[in-house]
Amino acid sequence: MTKTVIALAADHAGFPLKEVLGDELRVLGYEPLDLGTHGLDSVDYPDFGHAAALAVLEGRAALGVICCGTGIGISMAANKHRGIRAALCHDATTARLAREHNDANILALGARIVGTEVARDCLRAFLATPFGGGRHESRVAKIDHVRTKEAVR
Repeated sequence: MTKTVIALAADHAGFPLKEVLGDELRVLGYEPLDLGTHGLDSVDYPDFGHAAALAVLEGRAALGVICCGTGIGISMAANKHRGIRAALCHDATTARLAREHNDANILALGARIVGTEVARDCLRAFLATPFGGGRHESRVAKIDHVRTKEAVR
């Protein structure tokens, strides 16, 4: 049986949390695709947000998890890619609703904002929750229309 691959990327501030979440993914039965960074030396968060977005878009990973100090910058970088809906989450409820209502395909976390246990809770909720569809489908479609520069109706 093939394990589901989850892209995992972080800058230097998010590196320690990335390592914890990689271990958690393995415990949960997933295969992390570690896109870096691999240490505490200063790097640029957009490089890692872009790498995770491309891994998801190219089908190398089913979903992604990204971390930087606040989660803001790396999620902004990932969200520049059409088809990516990176959600910056601060607790299990926002992670669950990001998947259920917004069909988020990347979880973004701020390593200096949320603690390790909260981050694990977010990860578990994100991975366990499917997109709810229904009334949410038209709203997600409107997000994608803006991305493609089509008029929002």
